[in-house]
Amino acid sequence: MISNLVSYAERIVWGDALAKYGLPGRIARTILRYLYALLRDIFSEQLTLRSMSLVYTTLLSVVPLIAFSFSVLKGLGVHKGLEVRLYTILEPLGDKGVEIGDKLMMLVNNVNGSVLGGIGLAFFIYTAISMVQKVEESFNYVWYVTKARSFARRFTEYMLVLLVGPVLIVVALGMITSLQNESIVQALIENDILGPVFVVSSKLTPFLLVTAVFTFLYVYMPNTQVRLRAALAGGLAGGFLWATASLVFAVVLANSARIHAIYASFAIAITTLIWLYLNWLILLIGAQLAFYVQNPAYLRIGRREPRLSNSMRERLALNTMLKVGSAFRSRDATITLAELSSRLRIPSITIAPIVEALENNGLLSTNEQEQLTPGREMSRILLTDILQVVRIDGETGSFQDPRWSAIIQKLGDDVDAAVEATLAGRSLSDLLDELEPAHEPPATSD
Repeated sequence: MISNLVSYAERIVWGDALAKYGLPGRIARTILRYLYALLRDIFSEQLTLRSMSLVYTTLLSVVPLIAFSFSVLKGLGVHKGLEVRLYTILEPLGDKGVEIGDKLMMLVNNVNGSVLGGIGLAFFIYTAISMVQKVEESFNYVWYVTKARSFARRFTEYMLVLLVGPVLIVVALGMITSLQNESIVQALIENDILGPVFVVSSKLTPFLLVTAVFTFLYVYMPNTQVRLRAALAGGLAGGFLWATASLVFAVVLANSARIHAIYASFAIAITTLIWLYLNWLILLIGAQLAFYVQNPAYLRIGRREPRLSNSMRERLALNTMLKVGSAFRSRDATITLAELSSRLRIPSITIAPIVEALENNGLLSTNEQEQLTPGREMSRILLTDILQVVRIDGETGSFQDPRWSAIIQKLGDDVDAAVEATLAGRSLSDLLDELEPAHEPPATSD
């Protein structure tokens, strides 16, 4: 019965049943597709497992991160602003949040270089950087990125985030506070018409700040280009989920006397772990939504292994080499796997194995900027070489001397001969020449 329900839901979501209701039906279908894709990814447990991993990393890194941020802000004399923000983040935990904040601040105030020593200080900095690295790895997983930043780039950019991030948060909070204290703003608040608007906007400030932070992380953390529109969509959804989860969690915690009665002094640890887990899960859900907004072709397949027919593999390999060769001939044009996916309207997870096979056989090469170029002179890349790669790639060689029927063997040989005759020794360069428009000879005057 469950499988029948799933099949029915998929027909509704991916079919055209809702489209007949006009614009409302198409909007509902789009929303259901994104919701279906996110729920599928959550139930596949990869996002939940990575959220749990980030909770563990947070427990090791939270004190170094806060201490590092406070050491930067103390030099500017504005560290009190970050302390206020810390208590705001822990506010859904109620009285326990104040208690956790007090203990964190006590631990942070006890941290100093003379106490830690050289090795301890190095480990302290390492745990702070590893936290940011773990977040990048999770975002790279969501965005199908296999290559992380180089060590030098990672160290530089991570330190930039750790140094500039706290300052920006405090500056934003300071601007909001100063605006609220301005006499003009106070006069507007007292106005019967504009007053409620300012009150509501002040209530939305935490939501807007979380949305801005989420959007920044979605743009900055993955080792790929993320469009602002996609990141903003994920940031808005993540901010809404965070605000909703904070409200629900606070209500549940206020009525959870049984939890405190059962776990006693461990209750604060349990609630902290649950709250951290929800925060990281919401952050990753927003990242997954941003990915789908930018790459809607992945909505239906998700992370499933693509299955291509032999005909599709051959066409995909030929088209890949054609696009790469065409970009290589253009002086100012380059092409990456993501751009190739966009031009062919095929998800990169489907193209990647073909590109890898072509690269392993020397027909393609990739530089440090992940740009694809021909592996050798294009006049020496025969079309039969390209087809041969996708035909034999994936064979294990476990079948030695198979006993084909004579008629099947002859039929296979005839098919191979027909392919050879059709391609007739043509190269990738010949194929590109056929694409170029024929140039008329220049007119000559009598």
